[in-house]
Amino acid sequence: MIRLRVLGFIALLLVSVSMAAQADDAKPQRPTDQFFDSDGVKIHYIEQGAGEPVLLIHGFTANIQLQWVAPGVFPRLAKEFRVIALDNRGHGRSGKPHDAAEYGVKMVEDSIRLLDHLKIERAHVVGYSMGGFITNKLLSLHPERVITATLGGAGWSREGDKRFEIMDQLADSLDAGTGIAPLLKFLTPEGAPPLSEEQIKTYNQMVLLLNDPKALAAAVRGMKGLMIPEEKLLANTRPVLALIGSKDPLKAGVDELEKVKMPQLTVEVIDGADHMDAFGRPEFIEGLEKFLDANRVAQPAAAAAGN
Repeated sequence: MIRLRVLGFIALLLVSVSMAAQADDAKPQRPTDQFFDSDGVKIHYIEQGAGEPVLLIHGFTANIQLQWVAPGVFPRLAKEFRVIALDNRGHGRSGKPHDAAEYGVKMVEDSIRLLDHLKIERAHVVGYSMGGFITNKLLSLHPERVITATLGGAGWSREGDKRFEIMDQLADSLDAGTGIAPLLKFLTPEGAPPLSEEQIKTYNQMVLLLNDPKALAAAVRGMKGLMIPEEKLLANTRPVLALIGSKDPLKAGVDELEKVKMPQLTVEVIDGADHMDAFGRPEFIEGLEKFLDANRVAQPAAAAAGN
């Protein structure tokens, strides 16, 4: 099954490349690519729709198209909300520093600066994987900017978490030009057959084709800056949704959020899903839409305009 997941993910990568290559006049509904300066780093973003703002933050090695547009999350949410998605620094069409000091909390600040750039006071913030860890850190540092937070494929990143020892191995592998094999092995669900060397090679080729490995290595090393003390979790006052696949190795971090009783937390487990496919499952967007609808702070824009 994991082989099919990886092949499917590679297919999505190809879709991403294809969609990005198409001219805007051939796809008039495609949002306009926009850029802004975030403390010296160029950040690429798109936005579409009207209503309460929803900010989408993608995962490691992904980008706007791969994480949100190709699986249908971005266009579906744009029917009800003002949706903004950014390419994280080190990814997509954003700037790619090679210094680890330029990542971590600075990735959180990119999102805050984007909200400032768009003159948005508060937003629903939705992240997946690395984007989920960024979202949780943003919530802990800037709760006043958050309406709700959704942690997709991510839980609690904390000091002393041995699961994150894999990050040093991953960064070393990327710096050596040998790809993300340590991450692929880590994300393989328990009990699933291991990937073959040929499958790992194919996946690495696709990832390295679309990314700058030195920037990815720096981003990985900077992720230690996204860890959150327990007291910050317990101080939360905003509604939080954790959406996680039942076979996702990162589900342990979601279980820990429940164990420490993070306030305002709702957990939805997508049965049979793993880290590589949960965001494309219908249960993901359905659970997200339900959560956002239940936590609106105002009427939808169309209804408000009629008053």
